[in-house]
Amino acid sequence: MFGRRPDGIRIKRIDPVMRITPYIMPMRCDAQVFLKYRADLEVLLDYIRRQRLEKNEQISYMQIIAAAYVRAISRNPQVNRYIMNKQLFARNNCSCAFTILKDPHDIDRGEAVVKIRFDLTDTIYDVRDRMNAAIAANRIDQEPGFVDKLLKGVFAVPGLATVIVGLVRFLDRYGLAPAVLMDELPFYVGLYITNMASLQLQDVNHHLYNWGSVGIFAGMGLEERSAVVEKGQTRMKRFLPIGLTIDERVCSGAHYARFLKDVRHYMAHPELLEEPPEQVCFDQGLEYHEPKPLKQADASK
Repeated sequence: MFGRRPDGIRIKRIDPVMRITPYIMPMRCDAQVFLKYRADLEVLLDYIRRQRLEKNEQISYMQIIAAAYVRAISRNPQVNRYIMNKQLFARNNCSCAFTILKDPHDIDRGEAVVKIRFDLTDTIYDVRDRMNAAIAANRIDQEPGFVDKLLKGVFAVPGLATVIVGLVRFLDRYGLAPAVLMDELPFYVGLYITNMASLQLQDVNHHLYNWGSVGIFAGMGLEERSAVVEKGQTRMKRFLPIGLTIDERVCSGAHYARFLKDVRHYMAHPELLEEPPEQVCFDQGLEYHEPKPLKQADASK
């Protein structure tokens, strides 16, 4: 309320065209733009192999994607905005969420949603350590979390779910939703990644949720092979397809283009992510930080 929310602050000085856009397209699903990107899988595989052999570091595709996103946000903070109640807000964190199987060898064990906050100075190793720690924590047998307990109680009373969801949506609209609820739910992040390749499926352009503030959805798929011409010769090359869905109301097309150019650059040169950025840009002076994660070697002690 009054321009502040638990996850951001309202931006007041914006271009009139950007200001009117949420009134023309009031829901996130109205403003979805679908993009396709094919990352050079051979570059990624070579980088992952060299990390393992030369530095004894384990890196995955998803970790490279997440690290490229964090680094691109550090240069293009406007992309980390979101629309709520037709108003534009600057997010006070850099975050992503993704769904994992609780047991990769037993799909009947169910799924868990992992939500992570990054620091804009994170290297690819920091991103890797944060993601690995969160995945490990969500795959161990543990007591049901806050949201699970809440939902169990809500569904125990017929009709109560409709009332509760309506109330939370109303409170969220005016910035009054409890911060603990927003911290637990996966709908309040800048990026949601879905790894369809782990399920042996093709890439998808996933819809954006009208609930919450997710501005970008990235869907990884099974590798593709296409004919390319290199040095005058034709050969089959391997690519990693990624379907991107974005909310076009968040920022101008020029900002999105620069952001996506940066993502492609870091995906093509992941070694650049091994060092912190020389400079970090914060939106509207809204500076935020996350403590650095424990190194894998330290965490195992």
